[in-house]
Amino acid sequence: MSAGAQEGEARAPHVLLAVCGGVAAYKACEVLRGLQKAGCEVRVTMTADAERFVGKATFEALSGAPVADDLYAYPGSAIPHVELARWADVALVVPATANVIAKMAHGIADDCLSTTLLACWGCCPVLVAPGMNVHMWQNPATLANVATLGERFVGLIGPDSGHLACGEDDTGKLAPVDEIVAAAVLALHRNPHERPLVCDLAGVHLTITAGPTHEAIDPVRYVANASTGKMGFALARAARLRGALVTLVAGPCALPTPSGALRADVTSAAEMHRVTLGAFKGSDAVICCAAVADYTPAAPADHKLKKSREHLDAIQLVETADVLADLCADKGDRVVVGFAAETDDLLAHAREKLVRKGADLIVANDVSRPESTFGADTNRVALVGAGGVEQLETMPLPAVADRVLDAVRDLLVARGRLDADAGTAAWCRRVEDRAAERAARGGEAS
Repeated sequence: MSAGAQEGEARAPHVLLAVCGGVAAYKACEVLRGLQKAGCEVRVTMTADAERFVGKATFEALSGAPVADDLYAYPGSAIPHVELARWADVALVVPATANVIAKMAHGIADDCLSTTLLACWGCCPVLVAPGMNVHMWQNPATLANVATLGERFVGLIGPDSGHLACGEDDTGKLAPVDEIVAAAVLALHRNPHERPLVCDLAGVHLTITAGPTHEAIDPVRYVANASTGKMGFALARAARLRGALVTLVAGPCALPTPSGALRADVTSAAEMHRVTLGAFKGSDAVICCAAVADYTPAAPADHKLKKSREHLDAIQLVETADVLADLCADKGDRVVVGFAAETDDLLAHAREKLVRKGADLIVANDVSRPESTFGADTNRVALVGAGGVEQLETMPLPAVADRVLDAVRDLLVARGRLDADAGTAAWCRRVEDRAAERAARGGEAS
């Protein structure tokens, strides 16, 4: 959160929602509600064009605060753009139109919204969720502007592919509301003085596995486990926000695909093994978060077994292929991360798995604990590597995903597969400079 967020008593996170004039502006209302459900306080700035789609009275009613649409007529402040930038812990642009993206890239501040976004530099992370016609999105000018924003540490959410308002089916669709809200929540878990929101994994190709596998007994019955895929999907979502190319190999689970991730759905351990090893050929790193079955029925029936005449007294099982071990055997200078879900002797089992499999890192969690069991929205993990053990506190899944990705980033840098100075160092220096400036001003004032 911003420096102001660290002073005084704990409060709800502050999100500044910047609404632009696109047909998807109505979805900003859903984003606002989603943020409030996540415990955030939301204030809104919007363009005059946005008000042609959704009136500001709607956003004022939903947020309980006046909408900033005029630099000279904002209740209680003569400088709303500066006050809102200082107030916000994160700024979120929904839908980000080609026009506003261009203004942001070139420093144009000709209305309340664009002026406020310009003032956010160095104060809080800024995320943009584009929504526009495919030809506008693919225009070299727009793509160049998006690239410029990425260099300046603006986070990109989407866009998705699908049916557009213009009638075409292509890229340019606003990312799902849940994805936008999740991205904002992830940004709020970062302290900009310590954990800058940057595309520090830009160009990195990650393969991530998630969810359970189902091992068929017959066409309608199977052996499975309690994995929901939540942790793996949180990793994929966080990696996309940090600029990585993500291939998500998902076992059977009913979670929406993170925006921009390439998803491959599999069912069995054999399919998980084949698809993951195939995806790893073009990857810099793989994170094996899926709970892959260790055993599968040796001879699954080709028809539904009838209890009345085909008693199932026992199921003969055979071992499945070891996905993690086979990835490690062929990794070279690439990074392989595994997960260890245990119920006892957590660290001992994790250390043994690290050595036996040949992995670079094991993320260990005790699934007997309610805060880190399957399906929980939090996790308490230990990062076990050759250099030792880092025990993390219980955190929401997006924050856990971030810490795991930090470790992956550091391993990639150590292997020479990622530039250590790409983006992060420059942003950290900028934040430190701004903090020093604030401290100096505070000392002078006192």
